Amino acid sequence: MEPKDGAAVALDPLQRQRRIRRATLTGVALNLSLVVSQVVVGLMANAFSLVADAMHTLADLLADGLVLIANKRGGEPADRSHPYGHGRIETAASLALGAMLVAVGAGFLVAAVGRIERLDSLPPLQPAALWMAALTLLAKEGLFRYLRRVARQVRSPMVEANAWHARSDAASSLVVAIGIAGSLAGHPFLEPLAAMGVGLLIARMGFRLAAAAVRELIDTGLAASETEAMRRALLDSPGVMGVHELRTRRMGPQVLVDAHVQVDPRITVSEGHRIAETARVRLLRARDDIQDVLVHVDVEDDIVPPAGARIPQRDVLVATVLAALGEQAPAPNRVQLHYLGGQVEVELVLAREWLEAEGADIGARLAQAVAHEPAIRSVRLLASAPNWCVSDGNAPI
Repeated sequence: MEPKDGAAVALDPLQRQRRIRRATLTGVALNLSLVVSQVVVGLMANAFSLVADAMHTLADLLADGLVLIANKRGGEPADRSHPYGHGRIETAASLALGAMLVAVGAGFLVAAVGRIERLDSLPPLQPAALWMAALTLLAKEGLFRYLRRVARQVRSPMVEANAWHARSDAASSLVVAIGIAGSLAGHPFLEPLAAMGVGLLIARMGFRLAAAAVRELIDTGLAASETEAMRRALLDSPGVMGVHELRTRRMGPQVLVDAHVQVDPRITVSEGHRIAETARVRLLRARDDIQDVLVHVDVEDDIVPPAGARIPQRDVLVATVLAALGEQAPAPNRVQLHYLGGQVEVELVLAREWLEAEGADIGARLAQAVAHEPAIRSVRLLASAPNWCVSDGNAPI
């Protein structure tokens, strides 16, 4: 079943590259035929506007060659020098297409001014020029519709840019046809005036395409509505308590996403990693144009410690607590540090016998340690069961 016009289809990279190549070659064949026909008819019918439009079409051929090269390079997989792939080659090609349109539009303006200055010396036009202009108009409009359908099916901004390039050609051919018709009706000034309008139209469209490519090259994020949909998808993932620092950018037809997800601060590292991976996969499945998602695990919303706050290294913190417990304190079975709100919560698992023997004195000693080290928010001592042992990898703990 053929997809609807504009509906994206699921294609692997090789199929997508072939679809773009076939569409571009179709445009090359059509434009090459139009160049030859417009030049021949324009020279025979004394229609300079047709020759100028043929030069515009020749620019399309150069653009198509640029698209073919960019498509081949852009479809190559990631390598050591380009770990994110080669999608930006398509962006650079779109920028080049936009710049080319601006240049062609400026050329039309200059040529139109020159023809107006020499209006009395312009040679008479022949009716064949009007028929050629009408045929060119129909051919370019058909090419535009075909390329736009392919571009939306394969999600290629580069082919979309080429499609609108064809539409600009159709618009220019329409204005040229009107100018030739007006000249044949006895108003010779209409042809150069139409050429001037074509130049303005092409330059405007080229500027818009180039601006869109520049926005992608400077890593402009996706629209707020798209970003919010991604945020909701991450928040719906089990174990995710909050999402912040959500950033997006485009890489050719693909999207790259970075996000910080907040999880329970007292779960294990492996569980936090599992939550992050689950959220990552959920977001990848939410949109088929997402190339990769980088998820950073946070235990809080990136609270910045107060100015001047300093948190010692792990060994210093543990040594401070053990010193407060005294030289007779046994080595802890496990030490866990929770870095929350710019301070540290210390958890030690110690032998139950020793804790019971020390009694209430431990609390006073720990309070003194906390008072001397502002970075320590609290100390929690947990008693290990008498029969606890270290697993050998097979037996349960």
